[in-house]
Parts: sequence; structure tokens; C-alpha cells
Amino acid sequence: MADQRTMAQLLQAPIEGYEDAIVVPAIIADNFELKHGLLTLVQNKQFYGHDKEDPHAHIRYFNKITSTMKFPNVPNTLRNEITNFQQRFDESFSEAWDRFKDLLRACPYHGFSKLHQLDTFYNALNSNDQDSLNSAAGGNFLDKMPRDCLSIIESTSKVRYSRDKPVVAKVSTNASTSGVSPDVAELKDMVKAYYLTKKVKINLLLP
Repeated sequence: MADQRTMAQLLQAPIEGYEDAIVVPAIIADNFELKHGLLTLVQNKQFYGHDKEDPHAHIRYFNKITSTMKFPNVPNTLRNEITNFQQRFDESFSEAWDRFKDLLRACPYHGFSKLHQLDTFYNALNSNDQDSLNSAAGGNFLDKMPRDCLSIIESTSKVRYSRDKPVVAKVSTNASTSGVSPDVAELKDMVKAYYLTKKVKINLLLP
């Protein structure tokens, strides 16, 4: 039976007994060398769990050391771009979604679950586009199941793409017959976009 939990429930679910969302890829290199200096640094700053020890400071120090290690065939730069993804100031919703998907395709071993991907993209959007997703969801976007969230994003992206395209009025070669005015064409696109959004909401409500 498919998981019926919403995005919000999954994001708040306890992690005990579940695998980490980030999958560490296997090291393909035949020979891998750990530098003696790094081992010494780790050994000199071991954590023993004493009352006066700060576990958070130890983790920060350990991460600082391990961040200097570069593993073969692991595109850290692309993974960081996915993790730190943000919608650009001059970027439309559909452009942001396409760019996010391009980053995921460029880094096939990123290891992020679908839940993590959707959450990252939603939180990277500006407030207007987040409101648009909430409106299309008929409430809080995160109160929908992941598969429904993906459908809403895809549908919203298609609607926004059709609205973002420049409207070119058709002009007849016959001087006595003019083409459709830009205002009429724009109104037609708005009605079409409204209809598509309503259709998405109805499909989500159907069993």
C-alpha cells in the first residue's frame, strides 16, 4: 500500500528505523589514500563525551577536516548547487523549475529523495510563487502527498509557461481584415490558465 502521508507529515516523521535521505555513493577508485596528517588531526581532537566537551564544536571541527577531502567521481559542486538552490530575482516559476530539474539530471548520484527535492524547491521559491502553489493545492501545499505536489508543480509550470510566452497578434495580409488584438489574446490565455488550474484541483479531489 502506498504511503498516504502528506509532505508536512513526512518532513516531521521520526527518523529512527529509516535510512538516511542522502545516499553516500560508492568510491570507484581502486586505490584511495588517507593522508596521515588528517588522521592525526582527528585523533588529537577526539570526543569522549565529558561534561566540559562541546559536541557541536566537535562536529564543526570534524566537518571542517573532512570537507578538505575530495572523493573521485563525486560532483560536490553540483550537489551543493542543488542543496543551496534559490529562485533568481528575474526568474519565472517555470524557468526555476526547469533549472532545478537540469541540476538533478546533471548530478544523477545526488542521493536526495523525492521528498527532499520537492521540499528544497518549494522553500527556494519567492513568496508569490509559493502562494500560487498553495492556491493550486487549495490550501497549504505541504499538506498534499508528494506525488500530488509534483503534479501541482508540473501543472503550474505549464500554465505559467503558456502565460509567460509573448503574445503575437495575427495580422492578415488583407488590409480590410485585422487579426486578433493583443488584449483579446491575453484574455484568452488567462481563461485557459484558470481552466487548467481548476482542472488540477478537481483531479486532486477525485479518489
